[in-house]
Formats: sequence, structure tokens, C-alpha cells
Amino acid sequence: MGSRAAGSARSAERAGREERPHNLFEAAAAYVSACAEDDQDRIDEAAGWVSPEALSFGVNELACRAVIALARERDESPGTVARALLGLPAA
Repeated sequence: MGSRAAGSARSAERAGREERPHNLFEAAAAYVSACAEDDQDRIDEAAGWVSPEALSFGVNELACRAVIALARERDESPGTVARALLGLPAA
């Protein structure tokens, strides 16, 4: 009986997590990863989680953080990394 109650509590906890609204950073992460994998269904789903403006802000923040992380890893400037990622010639 105790394990049945614990299992029920875990199920309710999971259901509560699934029903909570997504924040803009979750939406951005899901959207960008879906774009990278060319998964249109996931792109559409993530795009519906937040407003277009919020998604744009989240994607921009993700891009900034990714460029900074890669720049640190490569010991290069963020500008150099951003240009390389986009296939642009060095400035």
C-alpha cells in the first residue's frame, strides 16, 4: 500500500511538471535543436510555447552564450568564432 501511494505521488508530480508552462529558454533550446536536426514538427511545437518575441529573445541569448562558450574553448574572439560559424571570411 505504501508503494502504491508513493507511485501515485510520483505520477502526480510528473503530471504537474508536464502541465507547467514552458519558459523562453526552454522554448529556445528546443527550437534551435529542432532546427539543427531539421525536425519541423518539433520546430512548430517549440515555436508555440512562447510568443514570437520571447522566442526571438531566447534564440538570441542562446546564440550569444554558444559563441562565448566556443570562443573560450578555442581561445579566439567571439567575433572570429561567429564569422567562422557563418562561413564568413576573417575580418
